[in-house]
Amino acid sequence: MRALQNRLEEIFRRPDPPDPQPFASLALRTTEVLASEPAEVRPADRQGLPGGLVQLRPDLPTIIVPDLHARMDFLLGVLRWPLADGAPALERLASGELQLACLGDGLHAEGRAIQRWKAAYREFLGGFQEHDNMDEEMRESLGLMEMVMELKCALPGLFHFLKGNHENIANEEGEGNHPFIKFVLEGFMVASYVEQFYGLEFLQAYSRFEKALPLLAVGRGFLASHAEPAEFFPREQLIGYREFPEVVYGLTWTENDEAEQGSVRRMLEHYLGEEAAGEAFYFGGHRPVRERYRLRADGRYVQIHDPERWAVALIPAQGRIELERDIVELSGAPWPAAREADP
Repeated sequence: MRALQNRLEEIFRRPDPPDPQPFASLALRTTEVLASEPAEVRPADRQGLPGGLVQLRPDLPTIIVPDLHARMDFLLGVLRWPLADGAPALERLASGELQLACLGDGLHAEGRAIQRWKAAYREFLGGFQEHDNMDEEMRESLGLMEMVMELKCALPGLFHFLKGNHENIANEEGEGNHPFIKFVLEGFMVASYVEQFYGLEFLQAYSRFEKALPLLAVGRGFLASHAEPAEFFPREQLIGYREFPEVVYGLTWTENDEAEQGSVRRMLEHYLGEEAAGEAFYFGGHRPVRERYRLRADGRYVQIHDPERWAVALIPAQGRIELERDIVELSGAPWPAAREADP
C-alpha cells in the first residue's frame, strides 16, 4: 500500500505530463486487467469479454466518486479521507474492507481552467509550437488517468472506473461517442496534442482502454452510472454493450429532462428487484449541481457532481441508504497546498 501511495503522490507532484513510453505500457497493462475481470464481477458478453456491468460486492461499504475532470487533488483527497475508525480510505481499500467506484470523466478540466483552455486554444491554432498551457492541462488530465490506471492495476476487484462521455480521447463520432466542445475545442485539442506528442499508436491504444471500461455499477441497494439512463436498458444489453452503442450513449450523455419517463425506476427494479427498488437509489454525475446532491426521477436518481466541491457518497454495507448522512463533502486541503510547497 505504501508503494502505491508514494506512486500516486509522485504523479501528483510531477511538473510535466506523463512520459509517453511508461504511460503507454501502463495503459496496455490496465486494458489487460479490464479484459480479464472475472465473470462474477463483470458477466461476459457473447465474445467472452467482460460486459458493461460491474457487480459490486454487497458485503463492503462503497465510496462513489463523481466526475473527476483532471482533479488529481480530489482523487487523492478521497484516498486520504479518514473513515470512521480513523484509517484512510486507501488503507481500507488495500486491506479489502472497502470498494470504490468512480463515475467517469477523467479528462478535461472544467470551469476552474477556462482561462487556461482559452490560452491553450491559441497554442492549438499555432500547431502547438508553444504548448505550456496545454502541457499543464495534460499534466492534470493524463496524470489523473495515470492514477486511475495505477489503482485499477493494484486493486482490480475493489477499484472501478466507469466510462463517461469524456472518455473519448480520439474525439470520435460513433460507438456511443460524440466529439466534445465546451469552452473551446477541448476534444479536438486533446486528440491533436496526444497524437502529436504521444503518437497515433498511443492514441489508439488509449482509446481501446476507454472502450474496455464498464458502464453500470450494481451495488447493495443502489445503481450507479455516469449519466441518468436515457431509457431502460436490460441486463443483456448492458453486458453486450459493444454491440449496442445506444447503451453507451444512453448512460454517458443524457441531459437533464432528456431521460425517458420511468427509466430510473425500471432500471432499479430490473437490477435490484421490485422489493428493493422502493428504497434504492441510482447515483450519477455528468450534469453539475450547486449543492451536495440533487434529486430527480421522483427522488430516486441522485446527482452528486459539483465541480467546485469534493462531494462523494459513502454507501454502508448494511442498513438503509440515508442521503443526508451518506453524501459527504470532503475538505479541499491539504493536497493543493502540499504541491505548492514543493521546490
